[in-house]
Amino acid sequence: MHQRGFTLVELLMGLTIAGIVLSLVSPVFAALTESIYREEAAKSLVGGLRSARSEAITRSQTIMIHGINGDWSQGWRIIVDASGQGYEDSSNPLLVERQSRAGTTIVGNKNVKSSIRFSHLGDPLHGGFQAGTLHVCAAREPVSQYQVVLASTGRIRLRNEKLQQALCLGGEDSEQGADA
Repeated sequence: MHQRGFTLVELLMGLTIAGIVLSLVSPVFAALTESIYREEAAKSLVGGLRSARSEAITRSQTIMIHGINGDWSQGWRIIVDASGQGYEDSSNPLLVERQSRAGTTIVGNKNVKSSIRFSHLGDPLHGGFQAGTLHVCAAREPVSQYQVVLASTGRIRLRNEKLQQALCLGGEDSEQGADA
């Protein structure tokens, strides 16, 4: 009689091989997923900055984009800065809010640490000059894979360059201004 199916030994060997392959693939999959989340956060932030600048020009008003609770990692809000007090004035109209996924760390250097204000001409403002870099950090090492760069002219660009970055460890601001 012809036998169909697998023996118990064959089935256990197949499951063992599948387990070994899964244990080798899962760290790679986790790293890939983290990389996708970082890229998504960086692109979202670039889009938010460009929208804030466009709104400032379109409305001919000062517009501010700021990290939720002063932290870009939590997400960002775009507001009309009618009072000049930014996000500290709750009566300033909210235009857009975007919350981020947990686990993606985004830190800004000195001038863009928690907020960016655009004039009615689309120029960044911060005591007359504002430029800087927002770093999208890796989870397990002090590395910035994506950098959102704001030039003093208002130009916003996304740089994809793996850089060692002390800010990703929560260190002090090592950059004085922009590396635009």
